[in-house]
Amino acid sequence: MKLDGLEALDIDKQVCFALYSASNALTRAYRPILDAIDLTYLQYMTMLVLWKKAPMNVKDIGAELKLDSGTLTPLLKRLEQKGLVERKRSESDERARMISVTEAGTNLKEKALSVPGAIACKAQLELDDALTLKRICERLTNNLMD
Repeated sequence: MKLDGLEALDIDKQVCFALYSASNALTRAYRPILDAIDLTYLQYMTMLVLWKKAPMNVKDIGAELKLDSGTLTPLLKRLEQKGLVERKRSESDERARMISVTEAGTNLKEKALSVPGAIACKAQLELDDALTLKRICERLTNNLMD
């Protein structure tokens, strides 16, 4: 899309603003659903990664979530305080922390099963539209992170 002159500065024409607004709305929609399982949005995303691949080191979790360690470390400490994860020094590299899911964290996975359906209900997107949106967002992220 090529916009000329002042039209290029029209907020209604900005893809970035549409993505920003949608991201904020989606995060707000998650809040009451995640409150029921006592997680923030970023804690939930972190648990999704860990439920899939734990144990993992902090660096790999950060790469999956596209978060720096300054954001991730306090988040992981809070998850540890909640008893959902355990942080240990790596046996192969003393500098690295390995994160594993505790029994309570594994039990939380059962409660979290309702989250995707609840969000899908709120979003009211057809599955094909949701998958297309996901693919476009992933492509945009990859293009911008190169």
